[in-house]
Amino acid sequence: MAREVADRVMSAPPTLGPGRLVCVDGPAGSGKTTLAAAIAEFVPGTQVVHTDELLEGWRGLPGLAGSVAALLAPLAAGEAGHWRCWDWHADGWAGTHAVRPGGLLVLDGVGSWSPAVADLVGLLVWVEAEPSLRLARGIARDGEALQPHMAQWRLDEDDLFARLRTREHADLVVPTDD
Repeated sequence: MAREVADRVMSAPPTLGPGRLVCVDGPAGSGKTTLAAAIAEFVPGTQVVHTDELLEGWRGLPGLAGSVAALLAPLAAGEAGHWRCWDWHADGWAGTHAVRPGGLLVLDGVGSWSPAVADLVGLLVWVEAEPSLRLARGIARDGEALQPHMAQWRLDEDDLFARLRTREHADLVVPTDD
C-alpha cells in the first residue's frame, strides 16, 4: 500500500509549491504512523510531520487545522514552513521545527486534512480499523493511565470527522484490521 501511495503522489504534478503533500488521516490507533513511515521509505528525502506534535494537548484538536494551514502556506509559496512542537510530558510548547520546500511531505495524524488545505493535498489517505483494535493499540502505545484522555479524544475526533466528512474526501481508504 505504501508503494502505491508513493507512486501515485510522485507521478502527479506538485501541489505544495515545488513539492507534494500526502495527508494520512483517520482515527487514533488505526495505523497512520506505520503507513506514513512506510511511504517515506519509498521516496528519499521525505519529510514526515506528526500532527499530534502540533496539537495544544488533549483538547487541541479544534485548533489543528489552523496550525496545519500556517505550516503549509509558506511551503505552497516555495519557502520553508515552520511548526511548534507540543511536549506531551511537560504539557507545553517545546520549540519550533522547519520543513524545507520541495520533495514529499507526509502529514500523519488525526485531523491532518481539512478543507482549509484541501487544494494543497496531492493525496488524502484514510486509515481505519475496528474501534476495539484501535483502543488496544492506543493503550499498548500510550499506557492504561491515558485511557480517560483517549475516551474524550475519541469523541473529539468523531466530531471532527463528522463535520469535515474526511473519509468521504479520501483518495484511498486503507483498512488495517488484519
